[in-house]
Amino acid sequence: MLILFGVTIFVGASLLFLVQPLFARMALPLLGGAPGVWNTAMVFYQAVLLAGYAYAHLTMRWLGARRQAGLHLLVLLLPLLVLPIALPPGWTPPGHTSPIPWLLALLAVAVGLPFFAVSATSPVLQAWFAASGHRTLRDPYVLYAASNLGSMLALLAYPLLVERFLRLETQSHLWAWAYGGLVLLAASCAFALWRSGATRGGPAAGATGPDAVSTGPPAAALPLTASRRARWVLLAAVPSSLMLSVTTYLSTDIAAIPLLWIVPLAIYLLTFVFVFGRRRLVPHRVWVELLPVALLPLVLVLVARANEPLALIIPTHLVTFFVAAMVCHGELAQDRPDPRHLTEFYLWLAVGGVIGGAFTALLAPLVFTNVLEYPLVLALLPLLPSRPASAWQGRSRQVLDLVLPLGLGVLTVGLIVGLERAGKGPEAIGPVVGLMTLLCLAFWRRPVRFALGLAMLLLAGSVYRGEEGQLLFAERSFFGVSRVTRSPGGDYHMLMHGTTLHGMQSLAPARRHEPLTYYYASGPLGQFFAGAEGPTPRRTVAVVGLGAGSLACYGTPAQRWTFYEIDPSVLRIATDTRFFSFLRDCPPKIFIIMGDARLTLARAPDATYDLIVLDAYSSDSPPLHLITLDAVRLYLSKLAPGGMLFFNISNRHLVLEPVLAAIARAAGLVVRVHDDARVEDAQRLMGKTESQWVAMARRAEDLGPIQHDPLWKDAAGAADVAPWTDNFASLLAAFRWQARP
Repeated sequence: MLILFGVTIFVGASLLFLVQPLFARMALPLLGGAPGVWNTAMVFYQAVLLAGYAYAHLTMRWLGARRQAGLHLLVLLLPLLVLPIALPPGWTPPGHTSPIPWLLALLAVAVGLPFFAVSATSPVLQAWFAASGHRTLRDPYVLYAASNLGSMLALLAYPLLVERFLRLETQSHLWAWAYGGLVLLAASCAFALWRSGATRGGPAAGATGPDAVSTGPPAAALPLTASRRARWVLLAAVPSSLMLSVTTYLSTDIAAIPLLWIVPLAIYLLTFVFVFGRRRLVPHRVWVELLPVALLPLVLVLVARANEPLALIIPTHLVTFFVAAMVCHGELAQDRPDPRHLTEFYLWLAVGGVIGGAFTALLAPLVFTNVLEYPLVLALLPLLPSRPASAWQGRSRQVLDLVLPLGLGVLTVGLIVGLERAGKGPEAIGPVVGLMTLLCLAFWRRPVRFALGLAMLLLAGSVYRGEEGQLLFAERSFFGVSRVTRSPGGDYHMLMHGTTLHGMQSLAPARRHEPLTYYYASGPLGQFFAGAEGPTPRRTVAVVGLGAGSLACYGTPAQRWTFYEIDPSVLRIATDTRFFSFLRDCPPKIFIIMGDARLTLARAPDATYDLIVLDAYSSDSPPLHLITLDAVRLYLSKLAPGGMLFFNISNRHLVLEPVLAAIARAAGLVVRVHDDARVEDAQRLMGKTESQWVAMARRAEDLGPIQHDPLWKDAAGAADVAPWTDNFASLLAAFRWQARP
């Protein structure tokens, strides 16, 4: 019976966490591949999980185990009417308002019913097991570890196996068949429950025989109070918030792909496996002592705004999150109640998960112009572990709990400002900030003092201008944080998205119309436009990705340029002449169309454009659905005879040249690449950055001056690299740990 229930819970949890990346991959093309898609989806899943746990708690309380089993089998049968999972036809995201309500509605229609049924299955089966009178186990929380193990393995299997070898349509059909298997397993568990003679009392009628084993903690005998329930909610909310914050960091600065979404969620689930398992490999107090050691390196990374090398930065974020989740979930495991209250315990954990997720994914983007929720929750962590009363008491110590962190913050600000005014760079400021974080470690035994010390360090880091210079404007949207800064030398305005430069304009009147950065005159695209005019000038140009609008300055009065942009924040910044004046001052007729380019370009007349430039990124993350074979075929349908496609594949973390070479091969196109990787210091001071561009055309002669230019090479593509499609794409092979300069 234990094996039957364990296997059923394992299968249900696996299905629950396979459907999440599966449907997110389906929805990504509708919203530009933004990482907000995953975070919003996670909030939806947490809310439905809460509804499932509430259903499990209330129905077990009202009906008892035997009658509830019959009800739950009916609930499990209902999703068979809507499977397999697919995007419903006719759903188009809004172009000018927040897509969050639209996405939540889409999730409810497409996956709400099956997700609810599966999410309720784990707590329901654990309650059935507790009510069955099984003689060898009175602590059904061990089955919670099995549930999270299934969830974690399913998540890891998705990017490593499922996504790499199965098309989305095949994934959806296999999920539907596996769901049918879950229904049969749940029916077997219900039959075993009915045969066991369980009473209406539900979990209260657990094993009571002489061989029964109780593995619950001493807290199981404590009464349930409002403060105890509130602490459960807080301990569940903090790891949930941190999980989405780490996910946002990874998917914004690298790529919005399930591989990177899944790692924080898998770690989150793994901590539940460890803390609710029958044996603790590492005592809980060890994790509590490790927490400051894990927190301080991450605080140093955030204060110094370090994002390289990835092989060091990513583990720093993930290890800190793992230790923090082990502490919070370990506190929950230590305080879990008697099995009579099992479903209520899970219900409060689900409430905390929803609160943490909603704070990070829904509330924070509305309240904060920068990603402040991450450091705020990190600073809260030291207050959560159980401590001796002496750690909180003592009037003189309480005064020092306020004075010492404030002094640390003032000292850190003074040192950062002083070093910057002295012309010192990160090589001098980094060690100073590191020393301040080590001083903060001395506060660890006083939770309030340590928490305020972390907060002061993170606040002090906000005065560090770094290579971005002075902040002029910041705005946050569903698609991330866009910032306008004045360069440290005061010569340029720069548009930053995440940690990536997306446009720059010189403040010198003589250079106001010069395209800079990736579009510099001596770069690949600048050289093309310099030699592009000929017998058949390119009069209609489409650009996917507005940026600061600097590309428009390569146009002529006789040309019509159409920019496709998905982020309203970018549009507001590019049209605000306090920051950038390209769109006002450059010569061509300019039109801007808002919305995802795959959807809006599809509505353009066929054979319209002589040139299409693909330059759409969220931070350093390329929207995957814009660089698939299906997307290229759409572009070709909008391309006039003799037209060209340009792809900006400049990227620190992904090698996209072989992928585009495979796509061109599959589409029967000629393809060339220009890697402008060597930028001299003098050019860099003038605003040029490294760039890599790919050009495609139907015929070699359509490439114009590129055809015989020795700087444009044949694209390197291995024969075993498959072209990405909307149904099949895996970024594992394209990922590089050693970032491009």
